Amino acid sequence: MNYNLLKYESSRKLQTFIENRTIYSADYAELNVFETQQIAKKVDLQFSYPIIASMLSGKKIMHLKHRNPFDFFPGESVVLPSNEKMIIDFPLATTTAPTRCLALGIHPDKIQETVRYFNENTRIEFENDNYDLQGNSAHLENNIQVQYVLDRIFKTFLSDEKAKDVLLDLMVKELVIRLLQTKAKLMLLDDSSLFDNNRMAFIVKYMRENLSKNISVDQLAAKACMSSSNFYKTFRNTLGESPIDYLNTERIKFAKKLIQQTTDKLADIAFQAGFNNVSYFNRQFKKLESITPNQYRKNVRANKYVS
Repeated sequence: MNYNLLKYESSRKLQTFIENRTIYSADYAELNVFETQQIAKKVDLQFSYPIIASMLSGKKIMHLKHRNPFDFFPGESVVLPSNEKMIIDFPLATTTAPTRCLALGIHPDKIQETVRYFNENTRIEFENDNYDLQGNSAHLENNIQVQYVLDRIFKTFLSDEKAKDVLLDLMVKELVIRLLQTKAKLMLLDDSSLFDNNRMAFIVKYMRENLSKNISVDQLAAKACMSSSNFYKTFRNTLGESPIDYLNTERIKFAKKLIQQTTDKLADIAFQAGFNNVSYFNRQFKKLESITPNQYRKNVRANKYVS
C-alpha cells in the first residue's frame, strides 16, 4: 500500500515565524526538522496527522491541551494526536545556539496497520485493548527505546542508503509498537480502576509500593499466579521492558527525589531505593540519566537541573 501525507498538507498550520524548516518525505512518513534562532513565545503549530516530536538541542516550553506547561529538553519526546495544537515558547534560542526539534508524522493507515498487528500478537489483559495513538498527548521524559528508534529514523532519512524506504518502513513500525507499549505503561500507572482486575496493573502497583524490597521475577510471577516464563513474556510485551528494567527505572526515579529532597549519603540513598550494591546503583543511574548520582547532586545544588 502506498501511504502519502500530501493530502494532509493543506491543513498543517505554522502561524508564527520559525527561522528554518527542512522536510524529508517518504511514502508513509514525513520528517520535519525545525531550527529556531531567536527567542520567541506562543509559536502556534498544528498537524492533521499524529506527530512524534523529539528535541535535538536547546529548550522549549510546551503548552498542550489538558496539560500544565512543561519544559521540553533533548532526549525527551512528545506524542500528539492529529489536529492537536501546540503552543511553544523558545526561551533560549540564539543564532549561535539554536533550538532544534524534529517532528515525525506517520500516515494514519500505517499506524492502524501496525496497531492491528500489535493487538493480534500481544497479550494485554485490558477489557478494551483496541489501542491507537489518538488519545491524549503524552510526554515521554526518559524512554530510551523510543528515543533510540527516533534517532535511527532521523539518521536514515538523512542517509543515502539504497534500502532507505525498506528500513524506514521497519523502523516506523517499531516506533509505533514502542509508543503503544508506552501507552500501555501509562494506562497501567495512571488508571487506578485497573488495579483490582488486571494482573499486570496489580504487579506494577506492588513494585512501585515496594521499591526498597528485594524483588525477583519469580516472586512477581507467583503474585500474578503465572509461570515465570509466561509472566516475563506478558510483562515485557505489555510494558515494552523487562520487569527488572522497569523496577530499576522506578528505583532511580525514587533515588532522584531523595537526592533532591535530602542530604543523605548517596550510598544510603542507593539502599533506600532498593539497590543492594552501590556500584550497580551508579551504573543504572548513569545508564538512565547519562550522568552519575554525584554529578546529579552537584547539578541539583547548583539549581541547574532538577527533574
